[in-house]
Amino acid sequence: MTDSTLDLARQIMARPSVTPDDAGCCEIFTKRLEILGFHCEYINRNGVTNLWARRGNTKPLFVFAGHTDVVPTGPLEKWTSPPFAPEIRDGKLYGRGAADMKSSLAAALTATETFLAANPNHPGSIAFLLTSDEEGDANDGTIAVVEALKARGETLDYCIIGEPTSVDTLGDMIKNGRRGSLSGKLTVKGIQCHIAYPHLGKNPIHMAAPAIAELTSIEWDKGNEYFPPTTWQISNIHGGTGATNVIPGSVEIKFNFRFSTASTVEGLQQRLLAILDKHGLDYDIDWTLGARPFLTGRGPLADAATIAIRDICGIETELSTTGGTSDGRFIADICQQLLEIGPVNATSHKIDECIAVDSLPKLSAIYLHILGTLLRP
Repeated sequence: MTDSTLDLARQIMARPSVTPDDAGCCEIFTKRLEILGFHCEYINRNGVTNLWARRGNTKPLFVFAGHTDVVPTGPLEKWTSPPFAPEIRDGKLYGRGAADMKSSLAAALTATETFLAANPNHPGSIAFLLTSDEEGDANDGTIAVVEALKARGETLDYCIIGEPTSVDTLGDMIKNGRRGSLSGKLTVKGIQCHIAYPHLGKNPIHMAAPAIAELTSIEWDKGNEYFPPTTWQISNIHGGTGATNVIPGSVEIKFNFRFSTASTVEGLQQRLLAILDKHGLDYDIDWTLGARPFLTGRGPLADAATIAIRDICGIETELSTTGGTSDGRFIADICQQLLEIGPVNATSHKIDECIAVDSLPKLSAIYLHILGTLLRP
């Protein structure tokens, strides 16, 4: 089988780009993008490779975004074929990065090449934002490019991230937003003492228990059309010395909010602190904001994607905000219309990761259709 998207996908899948190593993937894109007239700029930071490539200087600006890095392979002996030697078996392309997300990157580039061949003088601009730091800490990847663009006063009009969003078949689900993630480390203070003399101490676990019970029963919000209600969950509790005859002097509780656009960071923090104060706790708390929620409602990009999937795949797509975080949390800061559109997610990060071969030209066709709708003269 010969297909330009398949050929490119295999080429970059052969690069062992385990996060944060780009392993030369961006060089492959740079060479092909420069031929198309893109100005390619590397905004690298702390050993992370970040490519910002743009063609044109006018609005609207349409961006394909994604990551070249992949998660570690796991035990090589458990792979049916080597993870960085892409192989086709039974109509599927196997290898690390097949689903997450080198196939999407290949589809974005071939769609752009096809579009520019037919529309060399299209209105607006096209850009690629690629990073090798998405699967790791994500401290020096897409966020570094966004910071650089913000400093220049640049904004994006449309952005597609090629994360694997489909469930059973290509196009059955796309992401039009993601929940926010707010974590906290709460330390409730007590007084340590011998457990046989509890009147000489204060058990912080006992004191925190009523507040925990109240926090677990709260309705933080009702969600909205696209988001489920905000949730609060404890992930870890640690208190005590390990001995059975000592009342601990403190207890540490780690928790996380997964929150919708129906709530704000500040509002959630204030409500939680009010409950702790209500119960008279002596505490310290450290907050970590992992991501703010973002949402793209109905509009030009969502409509173009819906129509493209209907025309190419013959199905109605579902707009969803389920799942964890993505680099969309950074890009949303400078882009109001952002979608994640990609292949079936079932094998991402697994042994024998794969993608259906026939979905590769279809994904390229979906991207091409969207480009044509939004940028065609």
